[in-house]
Amino acid sequence: MTTEPVISLLLLAGGLGSRFGGTKQLADVGPRGSAILDHSIREAAAAGVTRVVVIGRTDLDADIRRHLAAQHGDDLDLVMVHQDAFGPQRAKPWGTGHAVVSARAALNGPVIVLNADDHYGPSGIARIGGAFVESPDGVPVASMLGFRLGRTLPASGTVSRGVCSRDAEGRLVGLVETHGIGREDSGTGGEAIRSTDPVGELSPDTPVSMNIWGLPLAAVDALGGQWEAFHDAHRDSDTAEFLLPEALDDQRSEGRLSIEVVDTDEDWIGITNREDLEVARLAFRALDASGPGGPGRTGPEEESSEEAP
Repeated sequence: MTTEPVISLLLLAGGLGSRFGGTKQLADVGPRGSAILDHSIREAAAAGVTRVVVIGRTDLDADIRRHLAAQHGDDLDLVMVHQDAFGPQRAKPWGTGHAVVSARAALNGPVIVLNADDHYGPSGIARIGGAFVESPDGVPVASMLGFRLGRTLPASGTVSRGVCSRDAEGRLVGLVETHGIGREDSGTGGEAIRSTDPVGELSPDTPVSMNIWGLPLAAVDALGGQWEAFHDAHRDSDTAEFLLPEALDDQRSEGRLSIEVVDTDEDWIGITNREDLEVARLAFRALDASGPGGPGRTGPEEESSEEAP
């Protein structure tokens, strides 16, 4: 019997959290102990995506299951995948591209991929979920959410971002991983955004990738071959990473994938360092106060009472 394809939400939760100093995937950011991934799961469900695949580590499995049961009840359509059990063993995870490849057996249709410790705005997942289209020319079509750079920067310090360029029809034509991006005094009394690698000045409206993707299954399958080639070249490395944005851009540049850039004016919320936690809590508090349906509005008990006739 053939199983009808189902869109899955794929949450990348296998990071070590070394800069954060703990399990940031489950860090409390909202009411009733909710973490960022709980908001993503609820927003996906509101968009009609109810199958959840969490890519974590073997040592986190019990904690993640316990947390998700407390937040969403026991009927969550959940599949747990252990990235560290797929492929060669080493202390540092092999990267976000490897994480997606490790989940291939759990997928039978398109997938929305995102970081478990990043929030992409209340409408972010719905925007990506609504962007799945059939290819008119046989080339698989993926999508990525294009954030305005200025809405993704911290008040101080520097970050790396995938800076995007696109054609007149909104298709990605280039993605450059750009490092050392931060806010500086422009020298004329204003503020400028500059990067160190490559060196340059960037507009706050520059579209950037924050690692939320809508992928057809064909793109995931292609990642499998790319991973094998990557590992053959880096099998003895303790630090090399097979990164999803770079792998997808390689598919695009080779003519094997078309990537639509879906614009958003949402603010991105993420946790990298311990000091980001309070900033994230304040941001979610503001979202919750914006009205019913906010990302942190309920745990399972409140949701069931709201659905009662």
